[in-house]
Amino acid sequence: MSEVVDVAQAQPAPERTPWRLLTGLLAEQKRGLIAGVVVGVLWAAAKVSIPRLIRNGIDHGIAGNESLLKWSLIIGGVGVMAGIFTAWRRWIAFRESRITEQRLRERLFNHIIRLNVGYHDHAQTGQLMSRASSDLQQLQGFVVMIPLTISNLFQVLAILILLLTSDPLLAVVALAPLPLVNLSARRFSSKIHPAVMEVQNRQAALATVVEESISGVRVVKGFGAEAVQARKLLAEADQIRAVSLDAAKIRSRFLPAIDILPSLGLIGVLAIGGHRVLRGEMTVGQLVEFNASVMLLIWPMRNIGQTLATGQRAAVALQRVQKVLSTESTVTDSAHPISLPQTPPLGAVMLRDVRFGYDPDRPVLDGFNVAIPAGTSVAIVGGTGSGKSTITRLMLRFYDVQSGSIELDGCDLRNLRLNELRQAVGVVFEDTLLFHDTVAANIAFSDPDAGMDLIVHAARLAGADEFIEHLPEGYDTMLGERGYSLSGGQRQRIAIARAILADPRLLILDDATSAVDPSKEHEIREAMATVMRDRTTIVIAHRPGTIALADTVLLLDEGRVAAQGTHDELLNGNARYREVLASFTDDQQADDVEVDAELIDAAVPEPIGGD
Repeated sequence: MSEVVDVAQAQPAPERTPWRLLTGLLAEQKRGLIAGVVVGVLWAAAKVSIPRLIRNGIDHGIAGNESLLKWSLIIGGVGVMAGIFTAWRRWIAFRESRITEQRLRERLFNHIIRLNVGYHDHAQTGQLMSRASSDLQQLQGFVVMIPLTISNLFQVLAILILLLTSDPLLAVVALAPLPLVNLSARRFSSKIHPAVMEVQNRQAALATVVEESISGVRVVKGFGAEAVQARKLLAEADQIRAVSLDAAKIRSRFLPAIDILPSLGLIGVLAIGGHRVLRGEMTVGQLVEFNASVMLLIWPMRNIGQTLATGQRAAVALQRVQKVLSTESTVTDSAHPISLPQTPPLGAVMLRDVRFGYDPDRPVLDGFNVAIPAGTSVAIVGGTGSGKSTITRLMLRFYDVQSGSIELDGCDLRNLRLNELRQAVGVVFEDTLLFHDTVAANIAFSDPDAGMDLIVHAARLAGADEFIEHLPEGYDTMLGERGYSLSGGQRQRIAIARAILADPRLLILDDATSAVDPSKEHEIREAMATVMRDRTTIVIAHRPGTIALADTVLLLDEGRVAAQGTHDELLNGNARYREVLASFTDDQQADDVEVDAELIDAAVPEPIGGD
């Protein structure tokens, strides 16, 4: 017996701090960020030099004998350089921030798409969409501030040095409010973090309502529940408004203080410096230089305050993104994978004493044993909740068995690479999902490079070619959301064509006719019979006409095989089998219990094996 493998939801990995995630990404962009910082430093140098140039212009060009035009041109030239550096540093900052956002979005998407199905069974789509959109936008907004803030810090440091070296007393007066600025910034940071976390959580909840309403619009309209969903949306929107206003109140209390406090130092400079000018202890140019330098502190200080607020939002976003990225899939490739054999016959399936439950304490399958020879077909029949579709999920390793083993051509599925396994197993699901793409692209989903001849051949085998040719643009017709522009039978035949083109060694038809109009079911059955010929097939069905396509029928009850035989044998000799069929059969299907033997004989090859 194979080793027991735990199943269910993905488990969290040992957490790394969110900021390490960001610094790791930024380390890959160090050249671009360094370039942004260098340009920012040049910008700051140009900005900081302007007050001194203005002082010289006043003292030497107005009060002195030097040319005022010369100083004006110098100041204008430095201003132009500062403008060029401003544009350059912002372009670099936005470029690097978008690169970070793109890389993290790709990483997040690739991770989400690789997480096992058990994780997605419990995760809300709207929450994941929020992390891949609004949370990453918050990170982008923070990253763009990094080179800008560094250059602003350099500007603040340069101004502080100039002020302290030119006039220590006035510098102390001008800088006296800075400790209060620091205190306000720290208090602001501690209070804004939980408020921002709540805002982003409510935004994710709103995204869930929107996603569910749009993806389930047919159900919403079918039950006339537009007002119900509108009330849900209104409730979430009201919550967002409330928590956003709470966050805005916090900003309104702290950000103005961070903005105003540096200006208080300017008042002191004007009061003391003005009297010094009147007493001849300071030139007008020196006072203007000092005032201009203090003014240059205000915008960087405001920018630093904004960066703190943006950083808090980014920290929340990082935590939410990191929570997803730190989740590990419980279904992964083996450390030492093997390859499937390529020598025919291919497609033999063996389920040995399989035990599995979504809740480990409540098994769906328990002691399930089935052997399917290569090239044969088996129909699995059972009541609701008996575990029929669970077999599909286990064959694809959406989940792993808790005990026992499943083998394909003698290879334990857990020893195969997931990609190789899923290329070897083709599935036509009950709920057919077609993508917003052309008909041809949907058929060639497993092999986008497939030639048109293969696509048409697959469509013909699936019985889809005729109706496709009558579509407005044939195989180039663009399908709408989930393919709902087609009928249920048409969607199903395209799904079968998609499975044919994938050419799997094992085909699983998971209730592939349940959503099809019974009057059209025979068309799907013909396509299914063609696909099944000489291919190992597991048919999960409850309609007698579909069940009868299989060589052998297994009755699944209480997680085990309760009976085995052909459809006719079980129909005539097993009361439980008849009960199961009756539970799924409406009046129209009851008339179809006696399957058209001529249709079956014409469509299905002679049985191979039987067990």
